[in-house]
Amino acid sequence: MGLKRGMKPSHPGSVLRLFILPELDITQLELANRLGVSRRTISEIIRERRPITPDMALRLSKAFNPSAEFWLSMQAAYDLWKLDNTKRKSYAKILAFRMSLKRQFG
Repeated sequence: MGLKRGMKPSHPGSVLRLFILPELDITQLELANRLGVSRRTISEIIRERRPITPDMALRLSKAFNPSAEFWLSMQAAYDLWKLDNTKRKSYAKILAFRMSLKRQFG
């Protein structure tokens, strides 16, 4: 799958919790108000219980310099790692088709 086993990517919420909120010295409520979402939404993201959606990625990109793509790529890396580690046996049973997709997508 191309993922490095054993190296868990950071959830975007941990970046908010460990780096951004302390650096700006703001609370979850202040961030929620700034982004126009509930404090519960921010709390669940920070506790890594809720993913970064495209909507939230755009909100975060407006509030901070990293782009929406940055936030979404962090979330995607985390989600892929988690799935690969929880469903590895199931994915190993999938047989690959032998064909070139370059003609269709290249």
